[in-house]
Order: sequence, then structure tokens, then C-alpha cells
Amino acid sequence: MSPKTMRLLAKPMLFAAALIWGTSFFIMKNALDVLPVFFLLAIRFTAGAVLLALVCIPRWKQFTPDYIWRGAVMGGFLFLAYSVQTFGLALTTPSKNAFLTAVYCVIVPFLTWAVVKTRSDRYNIIAAVLCVTGVGLVSLNEGLTINSGDLLTLLCAVFYASHITAVAKVSPGKDISLLTVFQFAFTGLYAWICGALTETFPVGALADPQVYLPLAYLCVMATTVALLFQNVGQVWSDPASASVILSLESVFGVLFSVLFYGDPVTPRLLMGFALIFVAVVCSETKFSFLHRPPAPAAQREPVNKCTP
Repeated sequence: MSPKTMRLLAKPMLFAAALIWGTSFFIMKNALDVLPVFFLLAIRFTAGAVLLALVCIPRWKQFTPDYIWRGAVMGGFLFLAYSVQTFGLALTTPSKNAFLTAVYCVIVPFLTWAVVKTRSDRYNIIAAVLCVTGVGLVSLNEGLTINSGDLLTLLCAVFYASHITAVAKVSPGKDISLLTVFQFAFTGLYAWICGALTETFPVGALADPQVYLPLAYLCVMATTVALLFQNVGQVWSDPASASVILSLESVFGVLFSVLFYGDPVTPRLLMGFALIFVAVVCSETKFSFLHRPPAPAAQREPVNKCTP
């Protein structure tokens, strides 16, 4: 596809990734009830690497050895983010976990400025602050205490921001789909190693047919499709805007809870959605529609000059 087409598709891809992750929350929770964290991640990303490698067969001719270390770096940050978030979820509430993870959209503009030397404008920073405030209104309950699970989730936000920055740093000039294959492969490898060292392989759980459908959804949609969409969408947009859009994952999770589980719609929830909407508009348009363009020279009023 042409660069113009890819730039047009970038933001819809990021929205689609956030939407898929928002729907996968309940599936992930059910899978974690029977599968250990590291082995669940190992299965997800190994399957994702195999699926994407098959899809990318025509692209393998572009392979060069540096794809390996680039994929290892991207996979390392992704593995750390997923692992720490999952352990944090076990020690705090899902709503606080979602909100604190979304803090990465505030970190990304400053991290990319430091690492990639891409300075974000004031609209990106305003959008990030508005987005985190909105996600807080949507996700948090009345208890705002900080515990060990909250601290782990904040660390997860740093790793997610690092992952987005790493993609921006190491992906230029490379085929992003092929690079994502190596990212998945290394994420899976790190998870297999940690699982072998700390967990027992869930033979009994994998023998249960009820696990297959949610596991297939996690492997195909929440891993292969969503993360590929994130990487491709981010390559063709700026990291700050991408982080704001991707943070909508927690909002979609709450929205599906309202639609399918009957969670109550409160004024605070509506205010949170409104702030997030404004944040996205700010990030994507920089409120350009509010700036009146100067009138053409032919239509301007002539300046009266006094004659001597």
C-alpha cells in the first residue's frame, strides 16, 4: 500500500487494537483462572509468532540479521509490561489496574522526546493529561488508596511506554510485520523461560475443551491481530497520538461491561467519556477547526491612508 493509504489506516488500526483489548479483558480473566501467567503468555505469543510468520512468508526475503536484536528489544519491553500488569492485577482491582496502566500515555511524549528526539507539542501533552483524568473517572471507584498492586501497575505503565518508544526507535526502515514476528517470538521465549523456572506446566487445564475458545481468541485476536495493528498503526502515526488512542482499551472494557453486564451508567462515567473524547479530538486535530483562517487578500478591507 502507498504511504498515503497507510497514514489513513493508521489511526483506525490503533482504535481497532484498543477495541479488541477492551473486549478481551473478561476472556483474559477467565483464562488466568486456570492457566499460570507465564505459560499463558508463552502460549499466546508463540502461537502469534507462528501465525504471523506464515502470513508474512512473502516478506521473508527482506530479512536481515538486525531484525533479531530489534525484535528482542521490542519483545523484552512487551514481556515486562504484560507480566507486571498481570501480577499487579492479582493485587489490586481491575478498575485501578486499567486506570494506572493508562498513565503510560502521559509518559510516552516525554520518553520519546528523550530517546527518539521527537518533541511532542502542547496539544499532545494536554491530550494525555485529559485522557488520564477521563480514564480515572471511568475506572476508579471511591477507594483511592495505593497498595503493592498499584505500584506494580504503575511500573507496568513505564514498560508499556518503553515498548511504544522502542517501536518508534528500532522500527524505521524495517518491515514492521516481519519485525513483529520476531517481537512475538522473543516475548514467547522470555515467557517460556520464566514459566519453566517458576511455574508448573498446566497439563490438566489444557486438556479441558472449554479453555480452547478463549485461548484461541487471545492468541489470534488479542495477540496477533491487535499487536500487529498497534505496531503498524504506530509506525504511520506519532507515538504521542498512538498512546492516547491505545489507552482507550480500558474505556472499551468499561463500555462492554455496561452493555453486556448491566453495570450502571453514572454522571462520573459520562464525564469521563466526555473528557476522553475531548482528549482524542485534541490529539488528532489540535483543535484546528477552532482557528479561523485569515481572509484571502482580495477580500480584506483596504486600509485607509490619509493623503497629505
